[in-house]
Amino acid sequence: MFHKERMIALKNFYLTTPIYYPSDNLHIGHTYTTVAADTIKRYKKLQGYDVFFTTGSDEHGQKIQEKAAQAGMSPQAYVDKIVADIKVLWNMLEIDYDSFIRSTDPKHEKAIADIFKKLYDKGEIYKDQYEGAYCTPCESFWSDSQLVDGNKCPDCGRETHLAKEEAYFFRLSKYRDKLLKLYEDNPEFIQPESRKNEMINNFLKDGLDDLSVSRSSFDWGIKVPFDEKHVVYVWIDALSCYLTALGYGTEDETNFNKFWPADVHLVGKEIVRFHTIIWPAILMALDLPLPKKVFGHGWILFEDDKMSKSKGNVIYPEPIIELYGIDAFKYFLMREFSFGQDGSFSREKFLQRLNSDLANDLGNLVSRTVSMVEKYNGGILPSPKAVEELDQTLITQATETAGKVEELMDKLNFSNALEEIWKLIRRTNKYVDETMPWILARDGNTERLDTVLYNLSESLRIVSILIQPFMVRTSDEIRKQLGVEGAVNWEDAKTWGFLKEGTKLQKGGIIFPRLDIKVELERLNTANNKLIEKRTGARKETKSEEKKPEAPVEVEPVEEITIDDFAKVQLKVAKVIACEDHPKADKLLVLTLKVGEEIRTVVSGIKQWYKAEDLVGKKVIVVANLKPVKLRGVESRGMIMAAEDADGNLTLLSTLEDIADGSSIS
Repeated sequence: MFHKERMIALKNFYLTTPIYYPSDNLHIGHTYTTVAADTIKRYKKLQGYDVFFTTGSDEHGQKIQEKAAQAGMSPQAYVDKIVADIKVLWNMLEIDYDSFIRSTDPKHEKAIADIFKKLYDKGEIYKDQYEGAYCTPCESFWSDSQLVDGNKCPDCGRETHLAKEEAYFFRLSKYRDKLLKLYEDNPEFIQPESRKNEMINNFLKDGLDDLSVSRSSFDWGIKVPFDEKHVVYVWIDALSCYLTALGYGTEDETNFNKFWPADVHLVGKEIVRFHTIIWPAILMALDLPLPKKVFGHGWILFEDDKMSKSKGNVIYPEPIIELYGIDAFKYFLMREFSFGQDGSFSREKFLQRLNSDLANDLGNLVSRTVSMVEKYNGGILPSPKAVEELDQTLITQATETAGKVEELMDKLNFSNALEEIWKLIRRTNKYVDETMPWILARDGNTERLDTVLYNLSESLRIVSILIQPFMVRTSDEIRKQLGVEGAVNWEDAKTWGFLKEGTKLQKGGIIFPRLDIKVELERLNTANNKLIEKRTGARKETKSEEKKPEAPVEVEPVEEITIDDFAKVQLKVAKVIACEDHPKADKLLVLTLKVGEEIRTVVSGIKQWYKAEDLVGKKVIVVANLKPVKLRGVESRGMIMAAEDADGNLTLLSTLEDIADGSSIS
């Protein structure tokens, strides 16, 4: 289909991850930021933006030089190996980056030397002696006012030691007032809001010290062009990767002129200070435009503790991806954690979400829909013919969901954006239960059945677009099963009726099989421990090593829920105090129920099995917290529970013993 919006010139969008410090292999915490950036890129591309996405590695410094020496390798060989592993991981995750900038790239090194000299020539950098508290792991000097708990580093919490060193200094102190004005004039510059308050109260309130931007105590770095005893330090070296990734300082600055300034820098909360104080000050000194936004996300913790190799609680992404797929992993990262806050990772939470959200909600909906089109219409999509009020509630929610998701995605609120999408998925599943296509088929109500099958398929088409930024493979698989071909854009999710009558649906495999959580916990723990053993040589014994469990058998998904899902459903005992035939429907009964002190009306499609007068006085089980719906003009506030066997015999559910109406079922 031709879209008018594609005639409009593409808007540009530039986003970055941190320039990762490759002193060791990346864990889930690092992966989190990159998956978020990849999600943003795919979302903006669907909206019609021309997106440039930079990630990379900060490869210089004392820590890497020492690590390389311990490994008996040159620093370059050491970082080459780790960077190769990072790229393998990004490829495994299908991260769609446009530039992987390395601070050891020759073009970057030349540009950094030029930047340093430019700042020196402008008087922004000067040479002096520095004496103070030094943190070796962070390679940072700290003033007495910045230290915490006596003499500990404010970033990593480790002990500092007194050190004295000749260094070049950047005149950071002169930019305090300009930075405060930047924050005031651009309230969205630092997100979330709490990070801005930290910067003002902890760093800017009492003034800034000038910043050491060179080191002479080690030589693994870019030489200061006019003083080779010094190497350029991380503040200028690594942060400027955001410029050099676009070709700044090279013969071809096309991308720099097109995409700078950055629309958003995604960073962990521990490096917000570098990106919102040091980085804009350097850019001001270079007379370059400032980034539009810096978003400092929280940490992914393990059992509420920061991941650390020394604590033995590092979770690597590779085993999760290999066992359960890219999309399940990405979905969990974006759904489970609020992006601006810390979140605690749990393997059990991951597996529960995979079962509840992916297998039971989404996977089951796809399987049910395509199977019913195949079973009742030979796999050919019918057109809607007999439309009812119930259909419009689904259509309205489906076409309005994209706008709600937009508002949340623009705030980088990934978790709630996915929740809005899942509301539509759950609503579509509910629509199946409300319309009961199997009853329509059995009764020969083909026009109504055709409408229901079309609406289910069209809702799934919209879902497939909405999830694409998060779950590319799943999105493509849904459209494949729906028989949808060609590229889509975001606007397609706002319009109902794209699917054409006669489209051939193709039932595929189970998208997300249900898992035995106990078995999978053993498998996942074993796989992660084996990877730790491989990378560290330290063996970690687990029960799962004693007996390798068999892989779970893939079975057809059913409406399985977790205990948390069950807790949302209010089942109560109700007494039928009146019952009559629906005035506008041959197959429906209208029941008046007494639920404790409350009287409510429920419409139920059970007339084939029960006469109205036979139900009066009976105790039944009702779902009491369903959203009211109108069925053929009568409002129904609840659902009567029933069981049906393979032969079509149906019986209403009740209790073994007589019990007061209004009693809760648990």
